[in-house]
Amino acid sequence: MDEWNEVGMGPVNGVGLSAEIDPEQLSDRLDGRVALITGAGSPDGIGYATARRLAALGADVAIVSTTRRIHERAGELKVTGFVADLTDEAEVGALADAIAEQLGPVDVLVNNAGLASKASPEVLRPVAQLSLDEWRAEIDRNLTTAFLVSRAFVTGMAERGWGRVVNLAATAGPVNALPTEGAYAAAKAGVVGLTRALAMELVADGVTVNAVAPGIIHTAASTFVELKQGLGSPAGRPGTPDEVAATIAFLCTPGASYITGQMLVVDGGNSVREAAFR
Repeated sequence: MDEWNEVGMGPVNGVGLSAEIDPEQLSDRLDGRVALITGAGSPDGIGYATARRLAALGADVAIVSTTRRIHERAGELKVTGFVADLTDEAEVGALADAIAEQLGPVDVLVNNAGLASKASPEVLRPVAQLSLDEWRAEIDRNLTTAFLVSRAFVTGMAERGWGRVVNLAATAGPVNALPTEGAYAAAKAGVVGLTRALAMELVADGVTVNAVAPGIIHTAASTFVELKQGLGSPAGRPGTPDEVAATIAFLCTPGASYITGQMLVVDGGNSVREAAFR
């Protein structure tokens, strides 16, 4: 094995620590890349905002949701839309085949599916009162979806030597918790565990895997209580889908090549504050 030189910049296993990196490898553009964003059916949601931003960075974007309204969103964004139940292994496989046929291999994956909506509200019930079916439903839509979709695409990324995966966690679970949100919190904490394990499995193949954990974000699914809580944050307001999307987009770029296995919290400082202002 080669030894270090006196200033610590000698080669390690024949690779110089001061070796230059091609500037194109640190670009903030995604031209020529295919990006898939799941859970992008709402025009006021994080998935939609992320798809719009990645398209602006030059990516060839595919979006997917469980209903045909995804085709309306695709038309608005001038991207390609697909309908699939991402808790169903067979449908995820069919989705992968369809994207490969229409757009080519996926380079960027944003696992946003799972966040609650008005049509599919979060189960709010103390753990002692949760049914097994309710527990499984929350785990499936928030964690199993990320597992199945990631599994369908990361092998191809690794074989091609480049890829980006960003999973949507939440502050609930990995950072804090509220009563009646046990299943959701467990699922989102699981998303972070999956993120870190997958990051270590793929780091040698040029694929990064990170998580973004939004706090209170003003979407169409936000309740009055949630928005009021956002006004009490250190930032004095809830976040916006575009602010979360900007964070996701950065992690998807070539320039984020040395960030993997991380969880980036987007909550206006809410999780940092020790106590409410008096």
